Amino acid sequence: MSENIVYPYIPNSVDEIKNEMMKEIGIESVEELFESIPKHLRINGKLNIPGPILSEIELKRHVENKLRKNISCDEYTSFLGAGCYNHYVPAICDEINGRSEFLTAYCGETYADHGKCQAIFEYTSLIGELLDMDVVGLATYDGGQAANTAIRMTNRITGRKEILVSENISKSLIMQIKEFCDFMTVKYVKYDRNTGNMDLNDLEDKISSETSCVFIENPTYLGSIEDRGMEIGRIAHEYGAVFVVSADPSSLGILETPASYGADVVCGELQPLGMHMGYGSGLGGIIACRNEEKYIMNLPNHYYSLYENDNGELGFARSLNVRTSYQSRENAVEYLGTNVGLWAITAAVYLSLMGPEGMYDLGKNIVYKSNYARKELNGIEGITVLFDECRPFKEFVVNFDKSGRKVEDINELLMKEKVFGGKNLVDEFPQLGQSALYCVTEKTTKEDVDNLVSVLNSIVNN
Repeated sequence: MSENIVYPYIPNSVDEIKNEMMKEIGIESVEELFESIPKHLRINGKLNIPGPILSEIELKRHVENKLRKNISCDEYTSFLGAGCYNHYVPAICDEINGRSEFLTAYCGETYADHGKCQAIFEYTSLIGELLDMDVVGLATYDGGQAANTAIRMTNRITGRKEILVSENISKSLIMQIKEFCDFMTVKYVKYDRNTGNMDLNDLEDKISSETSCVFIENPTYLGSIEDRGMEIGRIAHEYGAVFVVSADPSSLGILETPASYGADVVCGELQPLGMHMGYGSGLGGIIACRNEEKYIMNLPNHYYSLYENDNGELGFARSLNVRTSYQSRENAVEYLGTNVGLWAITAAVYLSLMGPEGMYDLGKNIVYKSNYARKELNGIEGITVLFDECRPFKEFVVNFDKSGRKVEDINELLMKEKVFGGKNLVDEFPQLGQSALYCVTEKTTKEDVDNLVSVLNSIVNN
């Protein structure tokens, strides 16, 4: 590829301008900018990519042809979940978050107010009511970051470095934890093979005075509702550990709040609350804590509060900024990265629209449909729904060992019938055999489930 090609859609790609910029900062080549990146993480040579498409018409046609290869969940029926869910997004969510005073090219932060401070204050109030937690921070980059921030908080509070998690934790999340909290040690607690829930006897055996926190997902990654949260919290607190719960907000219309069973810090993924699924977009992390100084001052995210000026006028503003890296990089409790104000506002719109009754109806709808799907799938010869003693929410594990078929092959055959099958768990949980994680949401119809049952029955018994 010629070095002299000008890319019309990449700023400052003209050689004269690039040379002027390099001269200004004192470098001979662009490669010098990347010297700080370890060589083993860099590609040796040039990327095998085509030259620029100089015509805007041709570029548009090229991109559209690429996009046509995608298949959306509007075209195929989806039973995928595992952290990103096909929930219904009310039209008003897109209408509000598309307004110019909220929408930005970055993250919808309150660099200029235009009502954002109040909108995010409303978000924190609504999430606080949903979680029954006293203090709510601005939404983090995603649920994984929120979980890691919660765990790092516990280290600062307790001075300890041991994290207890269930063996059935999301493998994607545990990878994040091991990187983000690399100065801490992860210890795994067994889970009950009948319910999928944490083994309390093993928890008692492994917790110690070195434990910083006990971290659970509720519902668990494999779908079961952790119904002994009160006991888990009690055990954690007996050893001076912090109890951290990662909750699915779409479940909280019918399940007890984490605060009610002793959670000190609550985190979770916002995506179910009015956000479309996207490849790397539409994610936001919930982070909330008790109204105690040790938690408040160690939560690094922005707080939005009401304040009163000297004239008795009320307004909205950030508070306790001294904790954050926006105030002081070197003295902050933790470096604060991207916050997602736009998705916080979207979640606030969703919760305002749904209200308590709407969230209850949502949860009831999902539980009814997931139980129906489990029952119907369990009736197919060659298929077994695992953790049969659990109380599921919207996800459950389907095992195909008795059929002699591989999940990978089954999912390929389902695709031919315009169905996205469950997430393949073979690599993540090899001890579960040929198993997949299936998901049902309020968008799943009885006809969708019946069609899945019919197609799977045909696949495994023919």
